[in-house]
Amino acid sequence: MTDAPDGIDLKKMKAALLARQAELLALKDTSAEAGSTVELDQSKVGRLSRMDALQGQQMALATERRRDAELQRIDAALKRADNGDFGWCLKCDEPIAPKRLALDPAATWCIGCAS
Repeated sequence: MTDAPDGIDLKKMKAALLARQAELLALKDTSAEAGSTVELDQSKVGRLSRMDALQGQQMALATERRRDAELQRIDAALKRADNGDFGWCLKCDEPIAPKRLALDPAATWCIGCAS
């Protein structure tokens, strides 16, 4: 592929990807403390409070993994945009619908291949 399929504004898609990337990186910076190690000092925190803190820590770590996966998808989409492969299904090589890309600019498969 050498260019985005008809109906896809590549500049608009790249802008949306970069905006989402910046948003995720900002969230990553602000939530770094939530996944930190929970102290085992029962004089400060009771057993149930510590269990709540451990659960919160695991939830924060899971969120961080999802955020990192989305950042990887965004990076890959930006590379495809630079290579001229953006907007084409990676499985069947057909164009991805502009409405699908409007909802998720990092989409890699068309609706037919995704289902």
